[in-house]
Amino acid sequence: MKWLSYIAGLAGLVTVIVLAMQQNWTDIGHALDHAGWALLWLLPFHALPLGLDVMGWRALLRPSDPERRARFGFLFWVAAIREACNRLLPVANVGGELVGIHLVKRRGIPGAATTASVLIEVLLTLLNQYAFTALGIILLVCTQQDTGTAGTVLIALGASLPLPVGLVLLLRFGNLFSRIGEIAEKMFGGESKLAGLLDGAQLDIEVRELFYQPLRMAAAGGWQFAGFVVGSFETWLAVKLLGAPISIWDAVAVEAITQAVRHIIFFVPAGLGVQESGLLIFGHMIGLPADISMTLSLIKRLREVLFGLPALLSWQWLERHQKQLAAESPEAVEGA
Repeated sequence: MKWLSYIAGLAGLVTVIVLAMQQNWTDIGHALDHAGWALLWLLPFHALPLGLDVMGWRALLRPSDPERRARFGFLFWVAAIREACNRLLPVANVGGELVGIHLVKRRGIPGAATTASVLIEVLLTLLNQYAFTALGIILLVCTQQDTGTAGTVLIALGASLPLPVGLVLLLRFGNLFSRIGEIAEKMFGGESKLAGLLDGAQLDIEVRELFYQPLRMAAAGGWQFAGFVVGSFETWLAVKLLGAPISIWDAVAVEAITQAVRHIIFFVPAGLGVQESGLLIFGHMIGLPADISMTLSLIKRLREVLFGLPALLSWQWLERHQKQLAAESPEAVEGA
């Protein structure tokens, strides 16, 4: 339903423009001047939470990669591409995962095992999002008086909680992908390309194998949660550089609840308007001026572009290179 994504994106863009027009751009300019080139430190800093996420992914993928073909550096590059696709492209936060599976499979790791690792990683991310949001709301309740809006976010998250819980049960006890393959066969009359590509029976087996390793899943979830918390320091550092310092606890609270809002309204491409509105609302709750909150959102957007664009360009270069090799020597591509 691309039309929904386009409409949501357009509505988000209009929201950003309206919110931006209401701000004092002189104050925003002064805040940026105060921070100066030090804001560029946010680029290398972002490698830390992303690296923690990669450690979690690697923990899930390791049993299917005994030869260590997908090392940390490679997975970090793939994770940067996944994040850039989901943040910068209109793919409803799922396109990056498909690209990641495609790239890891090229390293010779079985497709079903790779897909299972990404599915479980996404599932753990959803569960960690709830835990991180709960932490943020607790911190907000402990430090602020006006928590009505945070309570609304908590209610919305609670209403959506059956989705990840149901997904856990379905992946653990149901033959979800085998059934999808059977439905595809009935719809298309015989084995379809979708069924052949999905390899549903093997994928169900790989997913259950990961569920049989709770310590491995707990380790992966722990790395992910650490990435969530460390990522909050980006907000703290940016606001400090802008000249309106907040406590680390306030930074964690704002980051957690803003991410929760983006999670709830996931269908808006790049969270346009969602991030800006969240930072303005929750920034106000911790005493941040509106111009600082808007500047913070702009900085986050700029960091996403500067960090993600090189990853996307490198991926596109690789795709073109692979196509050239395929045209010149198909055997070389298969052995690559």
